[in-house]
Amino acid sequence: VITVDAESLAEVSFKYEIVAAPTVIFLKAGKQIDRLDGVNAAELTAKVTKHSNTVIGELSQTNAKQDLNERLKRLINSAPVMLFMKGDPATPRCGFSRQITQILNEQGVKYSTFDILKDDDVRQGLKAFSNWPTYPQLYSNGELLGGLDIVKEMVESGELKEALPSVEDLNKRLKGIINQSPVVLFMKGSPSAPRCGFSKTTVEILAEVGVPYTTFDILSDEEVRQGLKAYSNWPTYPQLYVKGELLGGLDIIKEMKESGELESALKE
Repeated sequence: VITVDAESLAEVSFKYEIVAAPTVIFLKAGKQIDRLDGVNAAELTAKVTKHSNTVIGELSQTNAKQDLNERLKRLINSAPVMLFMKGDPATPRCGFSRQITQILNEQGVKYSTFDILKDDDVRQGLKAFSNWPTYPQLYSNGELLGGLDIVKEMVESGELKEALPSVEDLNKRLKGIINQSPVVLFMKGSPSAPRCGFSKTTVEILAEVGVPYTTFDILSDEEVRQGLKAYSNWPTYPQLYVKGELLGGLDIIKEMKESGELESALKE
Protein backbone atom coordinates (compact mmCIF):
# COMPACT_ATOMS: atom_id res chain seq x y z
CA VAL A 1 0.00 0.00 0.00
CA ILE A 2 1.35 3.42 -0.98
CA THR A 3 -0.21 6.66 0.28
CA VAL A 4 -0.10 9.63 -2.11
CA ASP A 5 -0.82 13.29 -1.25
CA ALA A 6 -3.12 14.26 -4.13
CA GLU A 7 -2.44 18.00 -3.83
CA SER A 8 1.35 17.77 -3.77
CA LEU A 9 1.51 15.26 -6.66
CA ALA A 10 -0.74 16.88 -9.24
CA GLU A 11 0.61 14.77 -12.12
CA VAL A 12 -0.43 11.56 -10.39
CA SER A 13 -3.85 13.00 -9.53
CA PHE A 14 -4.34 14.09 -13.14
CA LYS A 15 -3.24 10.70 -14.54
CA TYR A 16 -5.69 8.76 -12.37
CA GLU A 17 -8.46 11.40 -12.58
CA ILE A 18 -8.70 11.93 -8.83
CA VAL A 19 -11.84 13.94 -8.01
CA ALA A 20 -12.45 12.87 -4.42
CA ALA A 21 -10.41 12.20 -1.33
CA PRO A 22 -9.69 9.56 -0.42
CA THR A 23 -9.52 7.57 -3.66
CA VAL A 24 -8.12 4.06 -3.69
CA ILE A 25 -6.54 2.80 -6.94
CA PHE A 26 -5.91 -0.93 -7.36
CA LEU A 27 -2.90 -1.72 -9.57
CA LYS A 28 -1.62 -4.99 -10.93
CA ALA A 29 1.58 -5.21 -12.98
CA GLY A 30 1.49 -1.41 -13.30
CA LYS A 31 -2.05 -1.30 -14.69
CA GLN A 32 -5.20 -0.08 -12.98
CA ILE A 33 -7.64 -2.93 -12.39
CA ASP A 34 -10.12 -1.26 -10.04
CA ARG A 35 -10.80 1.89 -7.99
CA LEU A 36 -12.95 3.32 -5.23
CA ASP A 37 -13.75 7.04 -5.09
CA GLY A 38 -14.65 8.47 -1.70
CA VAL A 39 -15.25 6.88 1.70
CA ASN A 40 -17.09 3.55 1.75
CA ALA A 41 -15.56 1.15 4.28
CA ALA A 42 -17.72 -1.85 3.36
CA GLU A 43 -17.03 -1.55 -0.36
CA LEU A 44 -13.31 -0.99 0.28
CA THR A 45 -13.13 -4.14 2.39
CA ALA A 46 -14.92 -6.11 -0.32
CA LYS A 47 -12.58 -4.89 -3.06
CA VAL A 48 -9.44 -5.54 -0.99
CA THR A 49 -10.68 -9.07 -0.21
CA LYS A 50 -11.57 -9.73 -3.84
CA HIS A 51 -8.24 -8.64 -5.29
CA SER A 52 -6.14 -10.15 -2.49
CA ASN A 53 -7.80 -13.54 -2.96
CA THR A 54 -7.26 -13.35 -6.71
CA VAL A 55 -3.55 -12.71 -6.31
CA ILE A 56 -3.14 -15.36 -3.62
CA GLY A 57 -5.06 -17.87 -5.74
CA GLU A 58 -2.86 -17.19 -8.77
CA LEU A 59 0.31 -17.48 -6.70
CA SER A 60 -0.92 -20.69 -5.08
CA GLN A 61 -1.73 -22.23 -8.45
CA THR A 62 1.66 -21.23 -9.85
CA ASN A 63 3.54 -22.53 -6.83
CA ALA A 64 1.50 -25.75 -6.80
CA LYS A 65 2.29 -26.36 -10.48
CA GLN A 66 6.00 -25.67 -9.93
CA ASP A 67 6.07 -27.98 -6.90
CA LEU A 68 4.32 -30.76 -8.83
CA ASN A 69 6.70 -30.44 -11.79
CA GLU A 70 9.68 -30.67 -9.43
CA ARG A 71 8.17 -33.77 -7.84
CA LEU A 72 7.54 -35.35 -11.24
CA LYS A 73 11.16 -34.71 -12.25
CA ARG A 74 12.37 -36.40 -9.07
CA LEU A 75 10.09 -39.40 -9.63
CA ILE A 76 11.09 -39.78 -13.27
CA ASN A 77 14.77 -39.70 -12.31
CA SER A 78 14.44 -41.87 -9.19
CA ALA A 79 15.66 -44.93 -11.12
CA PRO A 80 17.54 -45.47 -14.41
CA VAL A 81 14.41 -47.08 -15.90
CA MET A 82 11.10 -45.89 -14.51
CA LEU A 83 7.64 -47.19 -15.39
CA PHE A 84 4.49 -45.28 -14.45
CA MET A 85 1.70 -47.85 -14.47
CA LYS A 86 -1.60 -48.87 -12.89
CA GLY A 87 -0.80 -51.16 -9.99
CA ASP A 88 2.60 -52.76 -9.54
CA PRO A 89 4.50 -55.57 -11.32
CA ALA A 90 3.08 -58.18 -8.93
CA THR A 91 -0.52 -56.98 -9.34
CA PRO A 92 -1.04 -54.88 -12.49
CA ARG A 93 -4.39 -53.07 -12.48
CA CYS A 94 -4.98 -52.90 -16.23
CA GLY A 95 -4.22 -54.97 -19.32
CA PHE A 96 -1.77 -52.46 -20.81
CA SER A 97 0.25 -52.33 -17.58
CA ARG A 98 0.26 -56.13 -17.41
CA GLN A 99 1.51 -56.42 -20.99
CA ILE A 100 4.33 -53.89 -20.59
CA THR A 101 5.63 -55.48 -17.39
CA GLN A 102 5.59 -58.89 -19.11
CA ILE A 103 7.58 -57.45 -22.01
CA LEU A 104 10.13 -55.77 -19.74
CA ASN A 105 10.51 -58.95 -17.67
CA GLU A 106 10.96 -61.07 -20.81
CA GLN A 107 13.60 -58.64 -22.05
CA GLY A 108 15.44 -58.82 -18.72
CA VAL A 109 15.00 -55.09 -18.10
CA LYS A 110 15.67 -53.85 -14.56
CA TYR A 111 13.13 -51.18 -13.73
CA SER A 112 11.25 -49.42 -10.94
CA THR A 113 7.59 -48.49 -10.98
CA PHE A 114 5.14 -45.92 -9.68
CA ASP A 115 1.46 -46.77 -9.21
CA ILE A 116 -0.41 -43.76 -10.63
CA LEU A 117 -3.67 -45.03 -9.10
CA LYS A 118 -2.33 -44.09 -5.66
CA ASP A 119 -1.66 -40.44 -6.48
CA ASP A 120 -4.08 -38.45 -8.62
CA ASP A 121 -1.76 -35.40 -8.70
CA VAL A 122 0.90 -37.51 -10.40
CA ARG A 123 -1.66 -39.31 -12.56
CA GLN A 124 -3.05 -36.08 -14.02
CA GLY A 125 0.11 -33.96 -13.83
CA LEU A 126 2.37 -36.38 -15.68
CA LYS A 127 0.06 -36.36 -18.70
CA ALA A 128 0.67 -32.63 -19.15
CA PHE A 129 4.32 -32.77 -18.09
CA SER A 130 5.20 -35.47 -20.63
CA ASN A 131 2.59 -34.46 -23.25
CA TRP A 132 1.56 -38.13 -23.29
CA PRO A 133 -2.13 -38.69 -22.46
CA THR A 134 -2.19 -42.38 -21.52
CA TYR A 135 -0.58 -44.98 -19.25
CA PRO A 136 1.70 -46.83 -18.89
CA GLN A 137 4.65 -44.50 -19.56
CA LEU A 138 8.24 -45.76 -19.67
CA TYR A 139 11.23 -43.50 -18.96
CA SER A 140 14.94 -44.15 -19.46
CA ASN A 141 17.48 -41.86 -17.78
CA GLY A 142 14.75 -39.28 -17.23
CA GLU A 143 13.54 -39.28 -20.85
CA LEU A 144 10.16 -40.58 -22.02
CA LEU A 145 10.37 -43.57 -24.36
CA GLY A 146 6.63 -44.00 -24.75
CA GLY A 147 3.74 -46.29 -23.93
CA LEU A 148 2.94 -49.92 -24.66
CA ASP A 149 2.73 -49.60 -28.47
CA ILE A 150 6.09 -47.78 -28.69
CA VAL A 151 7.76 -50.33 -26.42
CA LYS A 152 6.41 -53.18 -28.56
CA GLU A 153 7.78 -51.52 -31.72
CA MET A 154 11.17 -50.95 -30.06
CA VAL A 155 11.38 -54.61 -29.03
CA GLU A 156 10.57 -55.76 -32.59
CA SER A 157 13.16 -53.40 -34.10
CA GLY A 158 15.80 -54.19 -31.46
CA GLU A 159 15.94 -50.57 -30.35
CA LEU A 160 14.70 -51.05 -26.80
CA LYS A 161 17.91 -52.32 -25.22
CA GLU A 162 19.90 -49.63 -27.02
CA ALA A 163 17.63 -46.97 -25.52
CA LEU A 164 18.03 -48.30 -21.97
CA PRO A 165 20.97 -47.56 -19.65
CA SER A 166 23.60 -50.20 -19.10
CA VAL A 167 22.74 -52.67 -16.33
CA GLU A 168 23.79 -51.32 -12.95
CA ASP A 169 25.56 -53.63 -10.51
CA LEU A 170 22.75 -54.76 -8.21
CA ASN A 171 24.81 -54.87 -5.01
CA LYS A 172 26.05 -51.33 -5.66
CA ARG A 173 22.46 -50.19 -6.15
CA LEU A 174 21.29 -51.95 -2.98
CA LYS A 175 24.07 -50.30 -0.97
CA GLY A 176 22.98 -46.92 -2.28
CA ILE A 177 19.36 -47.49 -1.24
CA ILE A 178 20.31 -48.93 2.16
CA ASN A 179 22.50 -45.90 2.90
CA GLN A 180 20.11 -43.23 1.63
CA SER A 181 19.41 -42.23 5.26
CA PRO A 182 20.47 -43.35 8.76
CA VAL A 183 17.31 -45.51 9.16
CA VAL A 184 15.78 -47.25 6.14
CA LEU A 185 12.81 -49.61 6.12
CA PHE A 186 12.19 -51.98 3.21
CA MET A 187 8.49 -52.76 3.34
CA LYS A 188 5.42 -53.61 1.29
CA GLY A 189 3.62 -50.38 0.46
CA SER A 190 4.24 -47.10 2.25
CA PRO A 191 3.84 -45.87 5.85
CA SER A 192 0.49 -44.29 4.94
CA ALA A 193 -0.69 -47.37 3.03
CA PRO A 194 1.08 -50.57 4.17
CA ARG A 195 0.40 -53.57 1.92
CA CYS A 196 0.83 -56.32 4.55
CA GLY A 197 0.23 -56.77 8.27
CA PHE A 198 3.93 -57.15 9.12
CA SER A 199 4.77 -53.84 7.42
CA LYS A 200 1.82 -52.13 9.13
CA THR A 201 2.95 -53.33 12.58
CA THR A 202 6.54 -52.24 11.94
CA VAL A 203 5.43 -48.76 10.90
CA GLU A 204 3.31 -48.47 14.06
CA ILE A 205 6.27 -49.44 16.26
CA LEU A 206 8.57 -46.92 14.55
CA ALA A 207 5.92 -44.23 14.97
CA GLU A 208 5.85 -44.94 18.72
CA VAL A 209 9.65 -44.66 18.93
CA GLY A 210 9.52 -41.36 17.02
CA VAL A 211 12.72 -41.81 15.00
CA PRO A 212 12.70 -40.37 11.43
CA TYR A 213 13.23 -42.93 8.68
CA THR A 214 12.84 -43.43 4.95
CA THR A 215 11.16 -46.35 3.23
CA PHE A 216 11.42 -48.36 0.04
CA ASP A 217 8.39 -50.17 -1.38
CA ILE A 218 9.73 -53.55 -2.48
CA LEU A 219 6.48 -54.20 -4.41
CA SER A 220 7.51 -51.46 -6.84
CA ASP A 221 10.84 -53.05 -7.79
CA GLU A 222 11.14 -56.79 -8.33
CA GLU A 223 14.92 -56.58 -8.72
CA VAL A 224 15.32 -55.04 -5.27
CA ARG A 225 12.67 -57.33 -3.77
CA GLN A 226 14.52 -60.50 -4.78
CA GLY A 227 18.07 -59.15 -4.69
CA LEU A 228 17.90 -57.80 -1.14
CA LYS A 229 16.96 -61.23 0.23
CA ALA A 230 20.26 -62.64 -1.00
CA TYR A 231 22.24 -59.50 -0.18
CA SER A 232 21.09 -59.43 3.44
CA ASN A 233 20.67 -63.20 3.84
CA TRP A 234 17.23 -62.40 5.25
CA PRO A 235 14.36 -64.09 3.37
CA THR A 236 11.37 -62.00 4.47
CA TYR A 237 10.07 -58.44 4.65
CA PRO A 238 10.01 -55.91 6.22
CA GLN A 239 13.75 -55.35 6.76
CA LEU A 240 15.07 -52.47 8.88
CA TYR A 241 18.56 -51.01 8.38
CA VAL A 242 20.46 -48.62 10.63
CA LYS A 243 23.52 -46.85 9.21
CA GLY A 244 23.78 -49.42 6.43
CA GLU A 245 23.56 -52.45 8.71
CA LEU A 246 20.60 -54.86 8.91
CA LEU A 247 18.82 -54.65 12.25
CA GLY A 248 16.28 -57.33 11.40
CA GLY A 249 12.64 -57.97 10.63
CA LEU A 250 9.46 -57.55 12.64
CA ASP A 251 10.24 -60.22 15.28
CA ILE A 252 13.63 -58.67 16.07
CA ILE A 253 12.12 -55.17 16.15
CA LYS A 254 9.42 -56.35 18.59
CA GLU A 255 11.98 -57.99 20.88
CA MET A 256 14.20 -54.90 20.89
CA LYS A 257 11.23 -52.64 21.67
CA GLU A 258 10.15 -54.84 24.57
CA SER A 259 13.70 -54.90 25.99
CA GLY A 260 14.10 -51.15 25.55
CA GLU A 261 16.98 -51.55 23.08
CA LEU A 262 15.20 -50.33 19.94
CA GLU A 263 15.22 -46.59 20.57
CA SER A 264 18.92 -46.48 21.46
CA ALA A 265 19.81 -48.67 18.45
CA LEU A 266 17.93 -46.35 16.07
CA LYS A 267 19.37 -43.16 17.57
CA GLU A 268 23.05 -44.22 17.75
